[in-house]
Amino acid sequence: MLAFNFGFKDLIDVLLVAIILYETYRLLRRTGAGNLFWGILAFIVMWFLVSFVFQLDLTGALFDRIISVGAIALIIIFQEEIRMFFNRIGARFSSLQFLRRRNPEQEAASRQQILEITQACRHMASTKTGALIVMAGETGLKDITDTGERLDAQVSARLIENIFFKNTPLHDGALVIKQGKMLAAACILPVSKNPTIPQYYGLRHRAALGLTEKTDATCIVVSEETGHISVAQDGKIREVKEDELFLVLHSGSASAGAS
Repeated sequence: MLAFNFGFKDLIDVLLVAIILYETYRLLRRTGAGNLFWGILAFIVMWFLVSFVFQLDLTGALFDRIISVGAIALIIIFQEEIRMFFNRIGARFSSLQFLRRRNPEQEAASRQQILEITQACRHMASTKTGALIVMAGETGLKDITDTGERLDAQVSARLIENIFFKNTPLHDGALVIKQGKMLAAACILPVSKNPTIPQYYGLRHRAALGLTEKTDATCIVVSEETGHISVAQDGKIREVKEDELFLVLHSGSASAGAS
């Protein structure tokens, strides 16, 4: 019989593995590869049973070969997802509240910035003016801002509305805002490849999901078909009422520690 000596150290070990598996599943589910995760997990369980529980030498050797080669293959296939995984871990660590303190001036500036964005979105929603606004978090977005036109302007409701007016050259693309500055407009965002996204979502919604799957940014979408406002965070998107928008953005700014 097998004797198990399960102690506190083993409990920590199990919890760490569970956290890693859960975060991996969440990441793969956002990219539409949730079923692949369960397939890989089932293979690992079979490998463990064959090699360590039943101790089948020949089958275990075959599984060992597949595991050694498969690990390298998975790194190559999922290099983008692995990059996203460590990127999100770094963003979460750097945004911990004890690492930074916000003074009253920063709080006031953040509140005013969100008020300007909210005001612009309300007006654009009433006129059914399509818009895609990115509020950057801790993750750097230089590769995104480099695809657009540099602005480096203070956040202003009137300027935001002017950017997304359909006859202006900068309306087609995303506006990136960080630390109280409108960095660039007409930026190109990565489009989500998740096959579970509803068909009625347009390109702006898919781009918002694509960016929030890979970074800790918050994206605001104003639909030009319906005038509805949606907010995308952490690879998920939901429609919000106009009077809810300020509260959603403010709570997201506070939790991220963004100024």
